[in-house]
Amino acid sequence: MSKNKLLLIAGPCAIENAETPYEVAEKVTAICKRLDIDLVFKSSYKKANRTRLDSFTGIGKQQAYDILQDIRKKYGVPVLTDIHESYEAEELKDVVDYLQIPAFLCRQTDLLLAAGKTGLWVNIKKGQFAAPESMQFASEKVRSTGNQKVLLTERGTTFGYQDLVVDFRSIPIMKQFAPVIMDCTHSLQQPNQTSGVTGGQPALISTIAKAAMAVGADGLFIETHPNPAQALSDGQNMLQLDRLEELLEVCVRLRDLL
Repeated sequence: MSKNKLLLIAGPCAIENAETPYEVAEKVTAICKRLDIDLVFKSSYKKANRTRLDSFTGIGKQQAYDILQDIRKKYGVPVLTDIHESYEAEELKDVVDYLQIPAFLCRQTDLLLAAGKTGLWVNIKKGQFAAPESMQFASEKVRSTGNQKVLLTERGTTFGYQDLVVDFRSIPIMKQFAPVIMDCTHSLQQPNQTSGVTGGQPALISTIAKAAMAVGADGLFIETHPNPAQALSDGQNMLQLDRLEELLEVCVRLRDLL
């Protein structure tokens, strides 16, 4: 991670097949190379926090691990995936470059310590229930292992039962503790729908991204897919892949201006 460049964490929400991750990685790496953006390719090897029992959770651990490792090698980019239980940190330490702590697990001490002990970058998503000031303590748990490579990600705050709101004050507050990433897609989720499938407002992804640049975010987290309507996970709030380049061009210009 370079302090002088915009950091982008991007990819499809989940590794849902053997084709989509490569299609996204090829497109996004080309865009980031042209715009001089530091890229971390993101995709979840497993979705462990679905509402409904019959929701898609993954294609299988080993196949997903193999795809992540192959993308890292083929495109020369660091890769990131989520972990939900402490033992996963050790399993993944040679597979990925970044471990991500899901928002609803940001207070799990054993999980944070296990991630820190790998020596990998650890991206901690701020809980939808958490004040930005409280993320100081989550970052300190990782650093207590001797690992100083911590990122904090803003992803919205619960507003009622079925909506999230982004308080942009959280970005400068959390920057006191670690570099801050703005999750432009999950922050636009509309969770807890009666159907059991999360909704979203992808038309506002550009608004969130540009606002984050204006208040000094160090990077952006954007889940993207060639056809979000057909995605097996979080399709309601992902950015269509062919719209990513234009958005990033604007964000780079805003960052340079400021």
